[in-house]
Amino acid sequence: MKQCLGRVLAAALSIGLTGTVANAASAGEASWIDASAPIDPQTAPVYPGNAPIKLEFMLDYAKGDRLDLSSYSLGAHTGTHVDAPLHFIKGGTAVDKVPLEPFVGPARVIDCSAEATVIDTAELNKHDWKGAKRILFRTRNSRNGWMTDPTFHEDFTYLAPDAAQLLADAGVQLVGIDYLSIEKFHSRQPKTHLALLSKGIPVIEGLSLKDVAPGDYDLIVLPLRVVGHEAAPARAILRRR
Repeated sequence: MKQCLGRVLAAALSIGLTGTVANAASAGEASWIDASAPIDPQTAPVYPGNAPIKLEFMLDYAKGDRLDLSSYSLGAHTGTHVDAPLHFIKGGTAVDKVPLEPFVGPARVIDCSAEATVIDTAELNKHDWKGAKRILFRTRNSRNGWMTDPTFHEDFTYLAPDAAQLLADAGVQLVGIDYLSIEKFHSRQPKTHLALLSKGIPVIEGLSLKDVAPGDYDLIVLPLRVVGHEAAPARAILRRR
């Protein structure tokens, strides 16, 4: 694990991402938190209309084969994933072309009110969000453990368009939430997505924040480099600053 993390940090540094990543590399024994939801057909929810999760072993030790060899079939919006502008903007930036800088750096985890079913401007302004460049919302979605519940919950807490616009106008570089969509379920218009993606702000959906306390963290989240597509699964990790 340390060797794997070291390679990720070295790669980030090689493209000029300094500061937070360099501090993470020098921290050595600092504890990292996995904020990614497990991709498991038995526990992972699937947004209606998204492709089902199929994980199969083509070769299997249990069947007498000499090695394990598996295949994955899943939607781009499975588990913890990143939405690129192309998701809702025709001709927008694909996920492999989104700059890496928003995905690495200081982030603030905001613990929303326990009863909040929507993060609107009123709810947002209850919390210390101003000045943060990367904001991750921990909501009742996490408290209820919905990212490890295969039942899809239509009443998940979402980010309202007015709050999304406020964040976009404030110069936030990245916004994340702890369920499969940042948009209200069955919303007629994707106004929340458009407020962020139209300004080139990538969206992380499906974060696993159940055991993450509010506060400031170092964040590394890297979507798979899938060429020409609107989204990709990602691994997200946090380290308390």
